[in-house]
Amino acid sequence: MTPLDPTGRPTRPVPATSVAGTPERAAAREADESRRADGPRRADGPRRADEPREADLPGSDASSGVPADTPLGALRLPEAPLPPAEVDRLVSGQHHDPHSLLGAHPVHGGTAIRVLRPFAERVMVETDQGPAELTHQQGGLFTGLLVGRELPDYTLLVAYPGGEPLRQHDGYRTPPTLGELDLHLISEGRHEQLWQALGSHVRTVDGVAGTAFAVWAPNAVGVRLIGDFNHWNGTGHPMRSLGSSGIWELFVPGLAEGTTYKYEIHTRQGWVLDKADPLARAAQCPPGTASVVTSSAYRWQDGEWMARRARAAHHRAPMSVYELHLASWRPDLTSYRAIAEELPRYLQELNFTHVELMPVMEHPFGGSWGYQVSGYYAPTARLGSPDDFRHLVDTLHRHGIGVIVDWVPAHFPKDDFALARFDGEPLYEPADPRRAEHPDWGTLEFDYGRTEVRNFLVANAVYWCEEFHIDGLRVDAVASMLYLDYSREGGAWTPNQYGGRENLDAASFLQEMNATVYRRCPGVITVAEESTAWDGVTRPTDAGGLGFGLKWNMGWMHDSLVYMSKEPVHRKYHHNEITFSMVYAYSENYILPISHDEVVHGKQSLVSKMPGDWWQQRANHRAYLGFMWSHPGKQLLFMGQEFAQGAEWHHEQGPQWWVLDEQWPAHADHLGVRRLVRDLNRTYRDTPALWELDTTPDGFRWLDGGAAEDNLLSFVRYAADGTPLVAVCNFSPVVRHGHRVGLPGLGGREQLWEELLNTDAEAYGGSGIGNSHPIKAEPVEWNGQPRSAELVLPPLATLWLRPA
Repeated sequence: MTPLDPTGRPTRPVPATSVAGTPERAAAREADESRRADGPRRADGPRRADEPREADLPGSDASSGVPADTPLGALRLPEAPLPPAEVDRLVSGQHHDPHSLLGAHPVHGGTAIRVLRPFAERVMVETDQGPAELTHQQGGLFTGLLVGRELPDYTLLVAYPGGEPLRQHDGYRTPPTLGELDLHLISEGRHEQLWQALGSHVRTVDGVAGTAFAVWAPNAVGVRLIGDFNHWNGTGHPMRSLGSSGIWELFVPGLAEGTTYKYEIHTRQGWVLDKADPLARAAQCPPGTASVVTSSAYRWQDGEWMARRARAAHHRAPMSVYELHLASWRPDLTSYRAIAEELPRYLQELNFTHVELMPVMEHPFGGSWGYQVSGYYAPTARLGSPDDFRHLVDTLHRHGIGVIVDWVPAHFPKDDFALARFDGEPLYEPADPRRAEHPDWGTLEFDYGRTEVRNFLVANAVYWCEEFHIDGLRVDAVASMLYLDYSREGGAWTPNQYGGRENLDAASFLQEMNATVYRRCPGVITVAEESTAWDGVTRPTDAGGLGFGLKWNMGWMHDSLVYMSKEPVHRKYHHNEITFSMVYAYSENYILPISHDEVVHGKQSLVSKMPGDWWQQRANHRAYLGFMWSHPGKQLLFMGQEFAQGAEWHHEQGPQWWVLDEQWPAHADHLGVRRLVRDLNRTYRDTPALWELDTTPDGFRWLDGGAAEDNLLSFVRYAADGTPLVAVCNFSPVVRHGHRVGLPGLGGREQLWEELLNTDAEAYGGSGIGNSHPIKAEPVEWNGQPRSAELVLPPLATLWLRPA
């Protein structure tokens, strides 16, 4: 038997007489050609099921040419026809179980072989007894009756007009590729590796190589597979429904990695929708919208990192995060692999412990920055393949950098090809439009109360952690998920079953997601972007909390930036805004964010928010970073702010790297700020007092939090062993000589202190004022401490002091 060529290219020509056959067959072929000349016509977007659809003459499954010495004998099998109504349902794409009709089936009188090959001229079946020709019934359905009821091993020989016969395996003779356990777990909403069951998978079934497809579309009356392999005409590739699961499945022999495809959904309303695969693990690069068959051959080299991560205690470890938008961080780097050559070294140079990537999932509109996701399981093809993204993560790990990815389960776009009304009816979104519509972004919210939708999202969170070794998920827009009245006026929302505004389904989903991720992925941390007073965001789920590891401290960010934006002469009237965060600092486990949201849409860059001339703006910027790095909580800084770029971020331009070039007049000023960030991170990482007791009040004590008139703050941070670090912030442009600050006692040690960091140092672009010699702590009680010392406080600066 001739081996298959998966490329579909003929291996040897077939003599014309073998294709044409007898004059009678040629005449029959011409009649069939005439009868089928007006085939379906292709149309974009929704269309009526009975509308024609334009298509080029398709092939079918990936095939091989038949060598010249393959006999195409004259035997024509008796017909094994189907009732015309069944054929009509099959050909129109509205049959729920095409496998019960197609393939090989024992019937009265033998074994029926039925093959659906639209536009084919002839179809033959070849068994160990040789080839035999099938008869065309209607609509591309070819049938024949073999002698005997034992199902034979066979292949197909398919000839299209003007082409050579192609040898193909029959995908309709294979059993379902989803097992009973898969279907049970999906129905229960507990298939934690859902991507291994649904979507597309290159595999071998009964010795035949091909690709298995499976999609959840419970409201569809029929689903067909369309793609480049059948010229986007799905007539020959109807999928079967796996009962009440709502899943449709098909195995197509010969299809391999790189195949592009969609699902042709036939709705109960009579429409036909072409939809991308919700669980596709690769997608076309936008503006293309098709899904792509993929399989991974990547070999990870981060075993040491993963073992260390599994033992990590994040709340008692340093975490300094650099947030970036991959596509615009370095616009000249246009692939994941090119970024992998530069980003890890840059982060190492600046001593960041983690990087946070704005969403890398596929999205149709670049201007959404990735926050309107169409392909939840596919890294964006704008920068390369899924394995290329794996390489980037692997390289970051080997450089000691953790990777956090923004994840968006709050909403999804309405694009026709994606999740919206996936099978013609609300499926991933709630049926009630008052709950489905997200008023802020013109998108749709997920139906968190639906078992299969929760499974889709929970498994997706696990997917990124297991398949791409992601170390953390920053969950976007959590507040919009938790409240039914979020951004909605009265009457535009419906209360929960208790009459409240809380979205109980969303809260339950978040608990399930966090619990599942922490159980399956040791060492991974989840972070909530949540801006309200919802209780217990970072409390464990078994104690009634949502279960996040960290929460963005939006209150600290807002209040502290309001304070810093004021002229120093007015800051005394806003002093509570710089100190209020300590009132609730231990109510949750916090990360302090200066994120992308704070440097876009007219909000200005961080340095441009600061008052005063250029020198004062930079000094304020540096003092603020010193305060931020010493405040309880982890830190996050968006790209470009580490060197005080003056412009807002734009996704098409990226950071203003040129301000660091020697030709730029103020390049030394920008380099100075970047040196400060480098030293802040290094000193922070090496000083346990700044992170070891982040989540407990034992790690912090005010020295003087009430010096509003002088724009001063001073406090102590403590390590677990009691080692102190003193931070003093002077948010006034006045140099203060002889300012007394209380200092903790050092026991039997010599009572000497030294500057660990001074944001006014000349190396950072400051004036160089400070305390260059060891500071002797005198036995003068001050600020509630047994000792104190007189310090020189530089203008608009933060000092860190440690025992000498």
